[in-house]
Amino acid sequence: MPPLGSKRPQECSGQASVEFVAVLPALAVCLILAGQALAAGWALWSAGVAARAGARAEHVGGDPQAAARNALPGSLRRGAVVRSDDGVRVRVQVPALLPGVELPSVAASSTLDAPAG
Repeated sequence: MPPLGSKRPQECSGQASVEFVAVLPALAVCLILAGQALAAGWALWSAGVAARAGARAEHVGGDPQAAARNALPGSLRRGAVVRSDDGVRVRVQVPALLPGVELPSVAASSTLDAPAG
């Protein structure tokens, strides 16, 4: 007679498969959320790079808005808002991994002050 609480091997067959299938949706959601966090970080990083490029152009007398737009990756240029009132501010839309999902935008700003001298 087997000890209490133990099952024979044929009674446990397929248990791991059932548990794996049950975990798949949670795993998919975690992967999508991680990918979306990476996309948001990339958008914020790109906005910062563009703002610095615009500030450098403004400092040397160039067009800060054109420089900032050119520094953005092509997929972020559409819908980007670049302002150069007091420093350069770049706002871009976070790309969505799932179609139809509306995500907030991220912004970065930069100024380049001339050294006193």
